[in-house]
Amino acid sequence: MTDITAAMVKALRDATGAGMMDCKRALIESDGDVDRAKDILREKGLASAQKRVGRSAKQGLVDAYIHFNNTVGVLIEVNCETDFVANTQEFRSLVKDLALHIASPSAPRWLIRDEVPVETLEHERKLFEAQAREDGKPEDVIPRIVEGRIEAFFKETVLLDQQFVKDTAKTIQDLLDEVGAKTGEKVAVKRFIRYRLGEDEG
Repeated sequence: MTDITAAMVKALRDATGAGMMDCKRALIESDGDVDRAKDILREKGLASAQKRVGRSAKQGLVDAYIHFNNTVGVLIEVNCETDFVANTQEFRSLVKDLALHIASPSAPRWLIRDEVPVETLEHERKLFEAQAREDGKPEDVIPRIVEGRIEAFFKETVLLDQQFVKDTAKTIQDLLDEVGAKTGEKVAVKRFIRYRLGEDEG
């Protein structure tokens, strides 16, 4: 059986726009045959997300979630292309699931990687470098260790990179891609805000 690498999965995702886990499953099913994997994704309706990237998503829903003990609240806006899709049960369920995810202990701080302040990333890099040296790691491997930890930092703090709390086999971006594939429209989180009782902003 062919070893499915992260690079193969990323290349297939870039080519098709399908979710990372869907790409990995397709590559496993096709035993590493990229062309067959593309066909599998098309057959499942998951390979058209890339075509929707440049399209405008101005419709959608704003929803709120308040935790049962009234200590955590979330307000979120999720967009699609038409009010028809915005009113479907699938889209409404997606918005509610996203609000619930943001209210969970996962607590994302940013929507996308580009929103992470440069100074925050620099601070994390210096911290990870210091930790690697403290652990006695060789100088030549420290940059690779730091990049790996930065990647993990993104997956912990950036909404679209986080594992979905209801299904950790997929990321939030995978979830958006799946709903987009089913509806045939671009689906995207526009913004969100999370409040926790007694917690300062920032």
